[in-house]
Amino acid sequence: MAVNFPETVPAHLRSAEHRSLKNRWFDAVLMGRTTYEVGLKEGIASPYPTLHQYVFSRSYSESPDPQVTLVSSDAVEAVRTLKQEDGKAIWLCGGGALATTLLTAGLIDRLILKLNPVVFGSGIPLFAPVVTQVLTELTDHKRYPSGHMVLHYRLKH
Repeated sequence: MAVNFPETVPAHLRSAEHRSLKNRWFDAVLMGRTTYEVGLKEGIASPYPTLHQYVFSRSYSESPDPQVTLVSSDAVEAVRTLKQEDGKAIWLCGGGALATTLLTAGLIDRLILKLNPVVFGSGIPLFAPVVTQVLTELTDHKRYPSGHMVLHYRLKH
């Protein structure tokens, strides 16, 4: 499944097969501070070196890694600027608060959700508790023999 989204496999988990694959969908990744710190706590400061990496945080004074751009100002304006640049799509890797901010501003165009046949007791939420209701349209889906599913939705703002 990761072969369909090779750029979403963190560098430390890439097999020889993944290292030879080119980015198919994305050339930039956005992470909220809490999402980014999951890897940082394990010593992984640049999890997606094949992508332009952006960490959104008001508490960091500088980026923990030269390959990671720190965005500590207006997230909405920063993402609007990124979306105007040439290139592939932008991947919002995680951060419930960041996702809610971008969704509310109408800056999320599509959701690509991977459903795992595993129940977790906790984790980082997809969106923060307060989120604007947005209609979606299922545009594509794929079911894998493992029971995993990848669902593609277009958001109707």
